[in-house]
Amino acid sequence: MIVVIGGTGKTGRRVAERLTGRGERVRAVSRSTSPRFDWDDASTWQAALAGAHAAYVTYYPDLALPGVPELIARFSATARAAGVHKAVLLSGRGEEGALASERALQASGLAWTIVRCNWFDQNFSESFFLEPVLSGVLSIPAGEAREPFVDADDIADVATAALLDPRHDGEVYELSGPRLLTFTEVARELSAATGREVRYEPVSHEEYVAELEREGLPADFADLFAMVLDGRNASVTDGVQRALGRPPRDFADFARRTAATGVWVPSTSERAAVPSLR
Repeated sequence: MIVVIGGTGKTGRRVAERLTGRGERVRAVSRSTSPRFDWDDASTWQAALAGAHAAYVTYYPDLALPGVPELIARFSATARAAGVHKAVLLSGRGEEGALASERALQASGLAWTIVRCNWFDQNFSESFFLEPVLSGVLSIPAGEAREPFVDADDIADVATAALLDPRHDGEVYELSGPRLLTFTEVARELSAATGREVRYEPVSHEEYVAELEREGLPADFADLFAMVLDGRNASVTDGVQRALGRPPRDFADFARRTAATGVWVPSTSERAAVPSLR
């Protein structure tokens, strides 16, 4: 049995699908499943982990937030007591706070693999950038920062391999896409894929905090964005190649593939407001 924590999330859902497709017994858990798993309620952990030999571990909203390393340490101890042997942790590349959470897992006595990454391609199709893409305007305090956006399918492939093959034990894989992109270039790729104008309009830190608060999201996200967009991740890595023996997927391929699903087709009112490129 392999437990997937955050089994309905961007990477968790994909990991669960891959494991199931390989004939593995999978228990995908979240706050809405039975058994339930809630990071804020440790009494739910034991039932979610019962009978499992491995776990894919994701923490929402972010592993780098204060207090999370202590949670990971407590979770790891619970998992080991429940008979779990191996944990694969999704971590943040360039996030100093996440390193403490990684160390908590590494010191737990469990076999472990760390999968570090930063901006997901799927943030533009399954998360907080979907509505901005539909509206035609991406606003974030990123300036001209260059990021190596990574595909969630690559993350899931690496995590699945790590869960099933002990050769990945003790490895730290930093994942990225094959090239660096600014948000201006991302908007250009999205425009080409959708046939609509998508543009990037940078905003100030203060404006973004106000927008997060309007959306009901933690204002800490703005500080986290400022930290990881300071150039520390402006390099591509070989993590996908090392783990899987193949190069990572490119953002342009993601954009074309996703556009074909129709997820970026605006409603009638949205469509009237966004210029067409065709």
